[in-house]
Amino acid sequence: QVQLVESGGGLVQAGGSLRLSCATSGRPISTSAMGWFRQAPGKEREFVAAISAGGGGTYYAASVKGRFTISEDNARNMVYLEMNSLKPEDTAVYFCAAPSSYYYTGPSTVRYAHWGPGTQVTVSS
Repeated sequence: QVQLVESGGGLVQAGGSLRLSCATSGRPISTSAMGWFRQAPGKEREFVAAISAGGGGTYYAASVKGRFTISEDNARNMVYLEMNSLKPEDTAVYFCAAPSSYYYTGPSTVRYAHWGPGTQVTVSS
C-alpha cells in the first residue's frame, strides 16, 4: 500500500523560502511519477508540480514556475518541493500525491490515487 507523509511546512515571511519533503513507501519513486498539489481555504485543490518516473522530467503550474523546484531522491524514496520567493498567495495546505498510472504527470487531481495528509504553508506579508 502506498503511503505518503509530508513535512517541512511552516510560517515564513514573503520573499522567504521553504523546502517541503514527502516520505513515500509502498511504491518505488524510481518507477513512478509524483506530484505536489495545494489547497487554500475556500478554494479547490490545484496542481503545483510533478516529476516523471525516475526524475527525468519536471512540470510546473504557471503560478510557481521559476520559483518552485520539484526533485526526488530515489535511494531514499523522498520527493521534495523547494519553494523560493514565496508570496502570500502561496499560503495553502500542500499535498504530495502519487498517480494511479505510474507515468501520469498532469494536473488532474482525479488521476492521483494516493495522497498524504498535507502540510500547512503560511506566507505572511
